[in-house]
Amino acid sequence: MIDLHLLRDDPKRVKALLLKKDPSFPISELIELDKRVREIQLEVEDIRKEKNELAQQAKKGVTREIRSRSIALSKQLHEKEVALNESKEKFNHLYLLCPNILAVSVPAGGREQNSVIKSVGKRPSFSFPIKNHLELGENLGWFDFETAVKITGSQFVFYREEAVKLLYALALFMLKHNKEHGYEMILPPYLVNAESLIVTGNFPKFKDQVYKIVDEDLYLTPTAEVELTNVYRDHIFEQDKLPRRMTSWTSCFRREAGGYGAAERGLVRMHQFEKVELYTVCEPDKSEQEQERMLECAQGLLKKLEIPYRIVLLAAQECSFPSAKTYDIEIWLPGQNDYYEISSISNCTDFQARRGAIRYKKVGEKRTTFVHTLNGSSLALPRLMAALMEMYQQPDGSIAIPDFLKHEFLF
Repeated sequence: MIDLHLLRDDPKRVKALLLKKDPSFPISELIELDKRVREIQLEVEDIRKEKNELAQQAKKGVTREIRSRSIALSKQLHEKEVALNESKEKFNHLYLLCPNILAVSVPAGGREQNSVIKSVGKRPSFSFPIKNHLELGENLGWFDFETAVKITGSQFVFYREEAVKLLYALALFMLKHNKEHGYEMILPPYLVNAESLIVTGNFPKFKDQVYKIVDEDLYLTPTAEVELTNVYRDHIFEQDKLPRRMTSWTSCFRREAGGYGAAERGLVRMHQFEKVELYTVCEPDKSEQEQERMLECAQGLLKKLEIPYRIVLLAAQECSFPSAKTYDIEIWLPGQNDYYEISSISNCTDFQARRGAIRYKKVGEKRTTFVHTLNGSSLALPRLMAALMEMYQQPDGSIAIPDFLKHEFLF
């Protein structure tokens, strides 16, 4: 959630930055509700003060005037407390729906204003008609979508034999790479509670995109960002314990997969997919350099795999709900003849830290300060597998997997 003090001290600036990101958000209503809550709170405090003064007077004897005034104040107090609770409820609901404030360096606009800041690698040329990963995988017996549909539903997949080995090899390759870059490996539960999803900003705004466990306050994780954010919920760090860098490999579950075109068939967009996540908790003045560090770590994987990619600075309306600034890494998929996002590296500043009460204490100070949190994919495994298959396909339909990656195979 955004800083209320900033909203109160400089509402025009906050309003401009929020509307740059989400023009539909009713920021004026949030500002007015905040004012209303504070006004009623003062009125409640004034009534309580007068009631206490009357109580002191009553100790010397209860007069008709004291009794009458006390009854009137009690009625007023009840009405004001009801109004206060109603206003607080409206404010808190809208406050949780308020997106993070953008960094000033983020360009205005939607997707058309996204800026490609770097392209790396040469797109391959082929001397034979190429296939997309879906054709390759079905011919090789790597993917079984029909069985997945039969026992689960559409946009799920069964991986078989070599595909399973490749998936695990890529995951181990990424985890080792991330550990070498100073990220602690964590394997969290795949089920998370509602409070954890509120902290990350998934709830309440995106509640309809998460799979719920019936009769339980539990949900299938949409991303390991949720678990890694909440590792330090309600925690106060000592300054010398920051930054904390973590990496995690989980399956991710999202209901958003349906309704896309033929270009996003196969592994491009699914309800369940595997992903290795990067996560950092740091001091506020270090978050910009941590974002660049995280970006370099994710890029290193693609450089080793020699997959062409580009870095895109997202425009305001393309940044995610909790993000103040986001870089997308997009990889080239020859079979799709286009770039596809494989990682979003986001600086969420203190937005999630405020929701989760994640703070730190500077050396020599008693007061605490909210940390900054950052997250990024490193990387989304199905799209990486698709790129690898399409990049390294051979004329006979086989896949020439890079030798160094074969060493990660478990069997």
